Amino acid sequence: MLGMPRDRGFVRRRRVIISIPFILVLLYFSPFWPSVRQFGDHVRQKLPFAYQWKVQQDFVPTQNELDCIRGRTPRSNIGSDGEKDPIPNHVHFIYGLSNPYNKPSAGTFDFLCYLAVRSAIVGMKAKNISLHYTYLADPPSPDPNASPLSNPWIKRLKDDIALVHHTPEEMAALKSSPDATWQAAHVSDILRLKLLQEQGGIYMDMDAFGFRPFTNLLKSPRDIILGHEGGNRGGLCNAIMVARKNSAFVERWLKEYDGADLSKEWNYHSVVLPKELELQHPEEVCTLPPSGFFWPTWTWDHIEFMHEKLGSEEARKWAAEIDRNGGSLYEDQLAYHAWSQMAWERHLSKLTPQLVRTRDTRFNLLVRNFLQDDVGVA
Repeated sequence: MLGMPRDRGFVRRRRVIISIPFILVLLYFSPFWPSVRQFGDHVRQKLPFAYQWKVQQDFVPTQNELDCIRGRTPRSNIGSDGEKDPIPNHVHFIYGLSNPYNKPSAGTFDFLCYLAVRSAIVGMKAKNISLHYTYLADPPSPDPNASPLSNPWIKRLKDDIALVHHTPEEMAALKSSPDATWQAAHVSDILRLKLLQEQGGIYMDMDAFGFRPFTNLLKSPRDIILGHEGGNRGGLCNAIMVARKNSAFVERWLKEYDGADLSKEWNYHSVVLPKELELQHPEEVCTLPPSGFFWPTWTWDHIEFMHEKLGSEEARKWAAEIDRNGGSLYEDQLAYHAWSQMAWERHLSKLTPQLVRTRDTRFNLLVRNFLQDDVGVA
């Protein structure tokens, strides 16, 4: 007995439905996936009502911001108003809180990290530089006590920095929600505040580059100096911070982490919250215009602006501007955060000493002077 004829349209629809997950999985694991993701990110940022337009909008520095960056901030009328000791010219970096032996995506201390540390040596003329770490060995090792000097970039920098080891147990203890799954960046958020609270100084992310000494900031009567992120001043970013030890603002900020589950957020505690605290306690904070630390921003257009190849005439123009500004793109720019989360796959991961020396981009022009002469020379 012959069966009933099947609905061919139904069969086709079923095949299409079944194939969709297969196609998505194929795309996810495809070598083209980064390009697909980048295209999607590009389209999303170009939508008419995208938040990115607010972030990259033009701005005019306020008088308070200019006073902060130029060392003219008046002393506060609240609390002790005696002469304060300068903030130490001590730069703190944090790297390697996740072990690339178990998590390859964590990466190893690389050329970009080397350039960041060199910027503190050459550009900022830091008196002391501390690199706080848990795992730095290269090749990666399961042993947290493996020598960081196995990493060639660390070995090159060792005479200019202090290596400060933090055990995995110490880092785990920083979590205010022990059972939550935190990213290493969130653990780093707490560690950096504790370092500044205990020692004072300057904190820099490993993709942050200082172009000249922070002399005026270190003499500020305020106990913490933070930079606005975005032309809309929507947040104060913790990727670069300057603070005296025992800052009331940092103490208040740290308390906000108590009981927080950072697995459910990305940047509230690190960008939005400090802005909220600054609005509540403006007398405790010296704030910089976006151009001080965080301009250009993380948006697609601004990342491309920093890494696009320049013609010879344009390169000469920007080189002259950088020279006129003492090492930076803009008059009031002390540092630049390179936004590796947004720029890594497109640009930063591709950088080599040879490219930095020979390819004229705004970013390369800024960091070229940090390269030691023998780096990358066969």
